Amino acid sequence: MTQLRITSLGGGHGLHQTLIAAKRMTSAQDGDGCDPEACRVHAVVTVADDGGSSGRLRRELAVIPPGDLRMAMAALTPETDDGDLRRDALQHRFGGNGAMAGHAVGNLIIAGLTEMTGNIQQALDTVARWTSAKGRVLPVALEPLDIEAEVAGLDDDPRLIRSVRGQVAVATTPGSVRRVRLHPAQPAANPEAVDAILNADIVTIGPGSWFSSVLPHLLIPEIVAALNETKATVVVILNLSPEAGETPGFSTERHIHVLSQHAPELRVDMFLVDNGTDLTAGERSYLTRTADQAGARMVFADLREIDASGEPMNRHDPDKLAAAITAELDGN
Repeated sequence: MTQLRITSLGGGHGLHQTLIAAKRMTSAQDGDGCDPEACRVHAVVTVADDGGSSGRLRRELAVIPPGDLRMAMAALTPETDDGDLRRDALQHRFGGNGAMAGHAVGNLIIAGLTEMTGNIQQALDTVARWTSAKGRVLPVALEPLDIEAEVAGLDDDPRLIRSVRGQVAVATTPGSVRRVRLHPAQPAANPEAVDAILNADIVTIGPGSWFSSVLPHLLIPEIVAALNETKATVVVILNLSPEAGETPGFSTERHIHVLSQHAPELRVDMFLVDNGTDLTAGERSYLTRTADQAGARMVFADLREIDASGEPMNRHDPDKLAAAITAELDGN
C-alpha cells in the first residue's frame, strides 16, 4: 500500500482529516517532504472562501483565498516535533484588535508569495518545501470562485426560493439550501488538479461542508470528466452528521441525492459511511441497493474519532479512515 497515489478533494476540517489518513496510507510521513513531480498525496482544494482572514486577503489583494489551502498544507506537515511546530505556525492566528487581528500566519505567507511570484501554485510549492510537507496542495481552479445557492424558507411562504451568494452566507443561511452554482459558471480547472486525479490510485471526495466545500468541485466540468476517466477508485466519504446551516436534518440518503443532483454523470466506486450513523436495517438495505444501482459499493465502517475520555467526536479518525479504505481495496 505504500506506493499508492491518493488525491483528496474538499476543503476545511474534513479535508484536513482525510489528508492525514492519506499521508499515513502512503507512508508519506517518512523522509523530508516530496518533490512536486513525485508526490503521492495531492490535495485538490476549494477556492470559494469569502470570510475571515481569507475573505479579507481576497478582497484586498485580489488573490485566491488561502485559508483552505493553508489548512490542507498544515495536515501534510510531518508528524514530528519539528513538523508540529511548522503546522502550528501555519495555523497560528494573530490576536489583538489591529489590522493583523484574526489573520493566520500561513494565509499571509501564501498571499505574500503569490503576490511576489504571480503564481499561486509556485507559492504553495514553496511553502511545502519550507514545511517539508508530505504531499502537494493544488487549488481546484486558478481564480477565486463564488458560490450562489438557491434557498427556501427565508420567507413566510416556504415555496419561495431566494438566491444567497458567498460561501459564508451559504454556510450560515437559516433557510434550506436546495442547489448551488458557481460564479463564474463552469470555470476552468487547475490543469495540475486534473492530472492529480487522472494519475491517482484512490480519489476521495469529502467529508466536509456539503454545499460549500464538497459540491463546488463537481460543478467544474473538467474535474468531473477527470473523475470519470481516471482508473482510480473513487470514494465519497459521507459526513458523520448533518451540519448546522448547510444541511440541517439531512439524512445519509439526502447527502447522496444532492450529490447526484449536482453531478448526475459522476462515477463513484464506493460510498463510505460511519457504522454508528443512526440507520435502521431497512434504511441500510435501501442505501446499499441505491449504491448498487449506481455501480458503487456502500461501505459501513467505524470512522469516528474518540476523545481522551472515551467519548465519540464529530470528526473522522484518520487511522480508521485509512483502515476502512485499504480494507476495501484489499478485498476487491
